[in-house]
Amino acid sequence: MRVVLLTGEYPPQRGGVGDYTRRLAAALRARRHTVAVLTMQDGVLTLYQQDERGLPLSQPDVRLDWSYRVWPAVIEALATLRPAWLHIQYQTGAYAMRPGINALPWRLRGLAGRPRVAVTFHDLLVPYLFPKAGPLRAWANMRLAHDADAVVATNQADAARLGRAVVIPIGTNIAVAPPPAYDRSGWRAQLGVAPNELLVAYFGLLSPSKGVLVLLEALARLVLPWRLVLIGGSATAPQDRAYAEVVRARCATLGLSERVIATGHVPDPVVSAHLLAADCAALPFCDGASFRRGSLLAALAHGCPVVTTTPADAATTAALATGAALLVPPDDAPALAAALARLAARPTEAAELAAVGRALVARFSWEGIAEQHERLYLDCRVAAYGHCSVDP
Repeated sequence: MRVVLLTGEYPPQRGGVGDYTRRLAAALRARRHTVAVLTMQDGVLTLYQQDERGLPLSQPDVRLDWSYRVWPAVIEALATLRPAWLHIQYQTGAYAMRPGINALPWRLRGLAGRPRVAVTFHDLLVPYLFPKAGPLRAWANMRLAHDADAVVATNQADAARLGRAVVIPIGTNIAVAPPPAYDRSGWRAQLGVAPNELLVAYFGLLSPSKGVLVLLEALARLVLPWRLVLIGGSATAPQDRAYAEVVRARCATLGLSERVIATGHVPDPVVSAHLLAADCAALPFCDGASFRRGSLLAALAHGCPVVTTTPADAATTAALATGAALLVPPDDAPALAAALARLAARPTEAAELAAVGRALVARFSWEGIAEQHERLYLDCRVAAYGHCSVDP
């Protein structure tokens, strides 16, 4: 089957949706499907095939963005590639908050020989339309879901809000594959971590929804020796870069700068090495833990005992509360500090968390994710209003 994945970001651009798209493309190719990726880099619509060097598809002197101005270039690319499916990987931040992609399925609907359109909602944050757009911003996402032939959510909570969606989870975006000859003790020593220090890992781009400021407040309360490794850098959005500056300033104000190791963007093997070296991972998401968070899945896959925030939905809470992670309320620095101190004092409990977490994340294999996509594409039957339903 020929599939085109459309994404607002793709490596070497940084971002979880881009990493997800790359791994999904590879997993589908492993099942002998022909997969191309369309993205935009420096204002140029760009095509990736077999992870080769990006091929520019639009004129470099005509700067595109993710508004309706990108439609002609996408339509021309689809006419050349002739896929059976166009699968939009949607996260409004990855499309610079522009709504052009939200209306793309509607634009394609009147074209002869168009591909079927699927959309995966990586979150339900709304795009920017104009000042005081209010409910119209949420309407833009619902319009995208309505006009697509198939809708995918990455978790049950988002599926419930969308009303009609197939749930296909994401997988970990970081394989357990540190650099060759990796030695945990040596890696910790290289970071300057003493044997008696609790090494806490945070993984992900710095953004306000990730709760890093709460983590700093929690660590400032600990009386035991500790170090924090911030794995990743600031996102590309202006508000996220500004937030990264706030995090650095808060570190200085609390007198923690000497205890915080900020890696910036590093290759996947180095991320893997840091997660394996850590004693625990702290992921205090402001909106609660979710299986749409690749950083959570990566920490669990690495056997890193996880402290995170109570999920917003009951299904995710039940899955994590079986001993896969310690759960604390969002925005609660004292509770987060107590959970970290508990793990430091109870190595047996930490080891049990690691084992249960690894077993849980094994359900989210890329092979299984690709198989579920294949089933969606092959078993989809056109129903009323052009929507697709999946045979049980």
